Formats: sequence, C-alpha cells, structure tokens
Amino acid sequence: MKKLINGILEFRQNHLPHYMENYSHLALGQSPDTLLVVCSDSRVAPNVFASTNPGDVFVIRNVGNIIPTCQALEDQNGSSEAAAIEFALRNLLIKDIIICGHSDCGAMRAILSGIEAIHDPHLKGWLSECGCSLQELSSCESTNKNLLSHNQLAQMSVLKQMEHLKTYPLVQERIKEKKLNIHGWYFDIAKGDVYSFEEEFNRFILIDEEEALRILKRLN
Repeated sequence: MKKLINGILEFRQNHLPHYMENYSHLALGQSPDTLLVVCSDSRVAPNVFASTNPGDVFVIRNVGNIIPTCQALEDQNGSSEAAAIEFALRNLLIKDIIICGHSDCGAMRAILSGIEAIHDPHLKGWLSECGCSLQELSSCESTNKNLLSHNQLAQMSVLKQMEHLKTYPLVQERIKEKKLNIHGWYFDIAKGDVYSFEEEFNRFILIDEEEALRILKRLN
C-alpha cells in the first residue's frame, strides 16, 4: 500500500504533466481495439510487456485468465467476463481478443494438484470453469513438452479458453462477419518473453521481429 501511495505522488510530480493531454482526451470516452484476457497474478503486467498506454486495451483480469462457456452461464444471471465481452463487442467494436496465460500460474498449479483438494469453495468452483483435464494435457501436441507440467497446462488452458470464447453467439457472429480475430498468448515471467499460438505450426512461437511481421500481415 505504501508503494502505491508513494507512486501516486511520484506520478503527480514527475509524470502527470506529460499525460495531461492524453487524459483530457480519454475523459471524453475510450476506443481500444483489443480486449485482453489476462490473469490476476501481480507479476503479469501487460502495460509493461506490451508497452501500452491508458486507453489502448480493454482488459478482463481474473484468476487463471478463464472464460466460462456461454452454456455454463445459462442458469445464472451472467458473469463479469460475459458482460465485458458483450460490452467490448457491442459498444467498443473490439476487433481482436487475446487470451493470455503465463508461466508459474498458481491457478494451473492448483488444477494440476487436483481441484477436489481445494478448500476455498469459490476458488474451487471458479477453477472448475477452466475446462482443462489432465488427460488432455498428456495428449496435447500444441504445448512445449520441455516446459514444466503446470506451464504446459497454462498453454493448453489458453487454447481451451479460446474455444470457450467461441461459444458466445455474439463472438460467433463477429467471426463469421470477419470482424473479429481471437489470439492466444503465453507470457514467460522469468524471461519476459511473450509467445503467440500459431495454428499453422500448432505451437506457441516467440513474438520476435519475424513473428510480429507474421501477425501484422495476417491482421492486414
């Protein structure tokens, strides 16, 4: 908490003047073109590893970067994730959605250890929405087998959440109209590297200059 308070003072004293024009513009509304689904983990800071500014990205943060299927919400009054997806597509006209997992994810470790062993009922219920099974992990060819099991599961979960996202009618509609792209990313905390899933190669590839050109060409 002390770091946050001191950070506010530092921002006001050293950085706010440089942001004033941007904030004045943002006060009139937001127009991001990307929705990023990322874990609540404090070590995962997309504004740092993707060099984004305020207003650039609409963000969903939750434990394990999970998107429940549309069917899973039928008996509920919706969810924060579903509400954010609808708002992003209907109001912000988002063109790209990124599901971003990461290394050393506590949620993936918990799933790997067995959800039934989790004592916290809300966490247990939430992680069950992930939809990843350990049986699938052993047969998944899209993850890097050189990674530790929980990191393999993190990559596999990204692919699973991409599937979950496509269960929403509005998402299906925008994809059919070629107005929406869905991407899978994986952030390696220890190295600070970001990987993108490439269907062509059926694996996650480091976003270096070559991969960045490949992605940008596909977007254009």
